[in-house]
Amino acid sequence: MFAAVLFSGCASKYTDPKNEHYYQSIWCDQQRGKMEYVLDDSTRVDCLTSEYAVEVDWAHKWAEGVGQAQYYARETRRKPGLLLIVEKGEERFVDRAKRSGEYSDLKVWTIKK
Repeated sequence: MFAAVLFSGCASKYTDPKNEHYYQSIWCDQQRGKMEYVLDDSTRVDCLTSEYAVEVDWAHKWAEGVGQAQYYARETRRKPGLLLIVEKGEERFVDRAKRSGEYSDLKVWTIKK
């Protein structure tokens, strides 16, 4: 019972049926991309399009997403792309991702949770 009370504040992100994969599927289908494209080192690009290697992540994990997008772009010879899943009040993370990506031509998209 103690564990249930302890983790109840965090539960919404983990029990939400609309997880990262849900948003990844919607967006990648719209872009006519290939989901979970496997690289030689067994890492996976969330969505590979004809122009972009896209990492999909929650807005608060923007820094990790920027790095992954840049790596995937290098490995696939595509441009780096980052799709951020944004909850209310997280617009500051989108701004940070856009600013950090100015030097690498990172394209940032958003999708609302």
